[in-house]
Amino acid sequence: MKMSKMFVQTLREFPSDAEVVSHKMLARAGFIKKLTSGVYNYMPLMWRVLKKIENIVREEMDKAGAQELLMPFVQPKELWEESGRWDAYGKELMRLKDRHDRVMCLGPTHEEIITALARDVLKSYKQMPVNLYQIQSKFRDEVRPRYGLLRGREFIMKDAYSFDTSQEGLDKEYENMAHAYTKIFNRCGLPTKMVQSDSGAIGGSVSHEFMVLTDTDAGENDVFYCDECGYAANSNHAVSKLLPAETDGAKYFSKTEIIDTPNTHSIEELAEFLNIPSTLILKTLVYIVDKNPVLALIRADKTVEETKLMNAVGGNEIRIASSAEIAELMAEKGFDAVPGFIGPNGMTGITIVADETVRDMKNFVVGVNQTDKHKVGANLSDIPAIENYVDIRLVEAGDFCPDCGKPLKVTQGIEVGNIFQLGTKYSAPMKAVYLDENGKTKPYIMGCYGIGISRTAAAAVEAHHDEHGIKWPISIAPYHVVIVPVNIKDELQMKVANEMYEKLLSAGVEVVLDDRDERAGVKFKDADLIGFPFRVTVGKTINEGFVEYKIRETGEMLKLAPEEAVKDLIKEILNK
Repeated sequence: MKMSKMFVQTLREFPSDAEVVSHKMLARAGFIKKLTSGVYNYMPLMWRVLKKIENIVREEMDKAGAQELLMPFVQPKELWEESGRWDAYGKELMRLKDRHDRVMCLGPTHEEIITALARDVLKSYKQMPVNLYQIQSKFRDEVRPRYGLLRGREFIMKDAYSFDTSQEGLDKEYENMAHAYTKIFNRCGLPTKMVQSDSGAIGGSVSHEFMVLTDTDAGENDVFYCDECGYAANSNHAVSKLLPAETDGAKYFSKTEIIDTPNTHSIEELAEFLNIPSTLILKTLVYIVDKNPVLALIRADKTVEETKLMNAVGGNEIRIASSAEIAELMAEKGFDAVPGFIGPNGMTGITIVADETVRDMKNFVVGVNQTDKHKVGANLSDIPAIENYVDIRLVEAGDFCPDCGKPLKVTQGIEVGNIFQLGTKYSAPMKAVYLDENGKTKPYIMGCYGIGISRTAAAAVEAHHDEHGIKWPISIAPYHVVIVPVNIKDELQMKVANEMYEKLLSAGVEVVLDDRDERAGVKFKDADLIGFPFRVTVGKTINEGFVEYKIRETGEMLKLAPEEAVKDLIKEILNK
């Protein structure tokens, strides 16, 4: 490819709406062009990257025994109603009508479609196990699309679905996919950590995410991990053993009573006023889950993990209640308390969830739904509304590993893949059944396995860049080499540059010749910004028989004869 013919526009500055490295770099280097919020044009350079990732995914999925197909992007409402997700999925599901007023949606995922397809074809246990996958654009109407390709509304994804006749078969395929995923991401130059995760809107009993660990701002979730035993989990699924703490306030409170606690709206103010550790305060928080109020009780030195709370009550959407909503709730229950003084007593008809940290608390402090007052020396017997305890706590770095007891570490991660054990979540309600060896009908045992193709490309930029631009891994780089003649009017420079270009093309190396009539500095900046793994500069040193050979990843610069440079490039690139 000649640079003068390439459909690419690099920018002098980063786009004003770009927040993270991958969004900034991909937009400035001419890989993506924004169409509307969360929707991007994939320019030729980006499309080459995406197709390479797709090819790696196809090769490894095929090797793992999966078969590729392609399902419709527009899906009928009826199938989503069969699974029970039409109303449950939420506003992220883009709904529309065709000219006949038939209600449809744009597919954010394909569990319903593949289950309906399987029930029409897989009639006998003899036809299983089977794993079917596709690579396709998806659409999820994110409320706040951001981070470019990392949280867009339209995205490219590989999703696979397995069908088995037993849990043992699903377990085997789950491990098979986990192994294939590790190979895929390693080939893309992205070592990942497989972490336990929440199943979210997909559902199922067991799920893991493949996270690219990063120290950039693009990390979407905290990942807690143990170096000793290998435990790793997303923040919305992580558990830990608690550090020792003072949870019995007997030495502070000689009796149970309601006392004045004026102007103690925060945990810090209350603890300071009473001269006690925050571990002796029972914190009550009001959340709205699917439009309904929920009270979350937790030891005051700990934080509620909202996804855990939402799952504990079987919800689909969660947010903290506003001051106005809390005031309305208090008035409805006959109280006048403002935030900071709310407690569980008297809150009849409202779901109350208590964290495991509450179980061991004694002689503690709790709100009584009266402004400027708290109960001290309280015990769990004083709160009859608590029926059970659930882990809704956000794990913290330094907490003890649940498996080996060593301190947990935390970092941020970008999710590039996920795997789920669905079981019969879709096959049972959709009556997707087969005949077993005894002639009895049984629902399929299903698994689901996703890889974000466009997310993987963006994650690669987050992992491989410097202040000058992208450093693409060779396996997914849009082109392997750029040849830069410093002066296109110099006959010798152009002759050598063209000869090297033709030799590399003939050998199967993907090469760009920057034949633009631009200053050398402009060409060098574009080469670094776009992220070609190798740059060959044909300048004045060609008069001495040498070209400059730069390795983008390391910055190493060599002087080689043109023939030697060609041989080395072929060896480095085609052997990867």
